[in-house]
Amino acid sequence: METPSHVSPTREVQGGAVFVNRERKMPAIPTQPPETEPLTLDEAKAFLRVEHTDEDELIASLIKAARMAVEAATRRALITQGFRIVLDAWPVGDRIPSPVSPLRLLTGARVRAANGSAADIDLMAFTIDTASNVIHFDRGLVGEPGQPIAGIEIEVTAGYGEDASSVPEPLCQAMRFLVARYYAQRDRVEKDDLPETVRALIAPYRAVSL
Repeated sequence: METPSHVSPTREVQGGAVFVNRERKMPAIPTQPPETEPLTLDEAKAFLRVEHTDEDELIASLIKAARMAVEAATRRALITQGFRIVLDAWPVGDRIPSPVSPLRLLTGARVRAANGSAADIDLMAFTIDTASNVIHFDRGLVGEPGQPIAGIEIEVTAGYGEDASSVPEPLCQAMRFLVARYYAQRDRVEKDDLPETVRALIAPYRAVSL
C-alpha cells in the first residue's frame, strides 16, 4: 500500500484501499476492517441464482470487492470500521473535513516529532460534528508536529452501523449488481468503470468535498 505522504489528493484508489479528500492531501487509511459484509453469501447466491457451493469462496470475494468499490465511489464506509486520517499540518480554520463518512467516533490522535516519535493528544481537544462530517479542534491544545510529512495522525471510526440493517438499501442493491457483473465477467478483463445502473443507485450518497 502506498504510504500516506505519497497519496495524490487528485485520485481515489478503487477497491477501498485509501479514501482521499480531493481538495486536500488528507488520506484516510483503513486500520480495522468491518466485522461483516452488507450482503451475506446466501443473499448474493440467491441474487445470482447459484445453488451449488463450488464457488462460495469466489462469491464471498466478489461481495467484498463490490462493497469496497461502492465505498471508494461514495467515500462512505458501509459497515463500521476504523480509519487513520493523516495530515502534514493542522488546517486553517481549526476544522478537519473527514475524507471518509459517515463519521462516528474519534478514538485517538497523535503528533510526531522530527525524530518520528509519537505524542498522544488529549481527545478533549476535539469535537466531532457527525451531521457535517467535520472534526473541530482547539489549536492551543493539539501541538504542532515536528515531522513535516504525515506528522499528524487521527484515528476514527466511520460507517452506517455494525450490520447490514443500517446500510441504505440502494447501496446494498448497487452491491448486488456489482457482484452479478463481477461474477459474469470473472473470466475476462473489463474496464473498471461502474455501470450506469450502479452510478444511479449511489449518486445520492456520494460524499462531496467541503
